[in-house]
Formats: sequence, structure tokens, C-alpha cells
Amino acid sequence: MSSILGVVSKQLRTHPALIPLFIFIGGGATMSMLYLARLALKNPDVSWDRKNNPEPWNKLQPNEQYKLFKVNMDYSKLKKDRPDF
Repeated sequence: MSSILGVVSKQLRTHPALIPLFIFIGGGATMSMLYLARLALKNPDVSWDRKNNPEPWNKLQPNEQYKLFKVNMDYSKLKKDRPDF
């Protein structure tokens, strides 16, 4: 692994125009991993504990926001329109 990093650092010293490429690819990979982690931990469609909470989407209140972006939506004014299970 250290030999790979040595080759990469040597190439970056000889070709400094590659530095933005590494920065943007690293940033994109980091952002995609963070988004996947957010989906796995915050999305009500994902059930990690099937014994205690097999259907987490049923416990979600109508005024809770779980989407990443909200567009012209006030979740505090929504009313429950489904039965309890």
C-alpha cells in the first residue's frame, strides 16, 4: 500500500494538474458514502431490528420529515390520514 501512495505522490509532484482531479473524485466518493449511510440509518423503509420494530414505517408520524429535501411542504400542518396498526 505504501508503494502505491509513493507512486501517486511522485506523479502528483511531477503533474500538479492532477491534484484537482484527486480532490473532486475523493470528495464525490465521500459524499456518496455519507448519503448511503444516511439512507441506511434514517430511511423508514430500512429495518435493522426485525424483532423489536419489524415495520418502522408504521410508527412514522405524518408531521415527521424523513426526506432529504422538502419543497414547499410544511410537515407540521399535516394530519393523520391512515389507520393505526
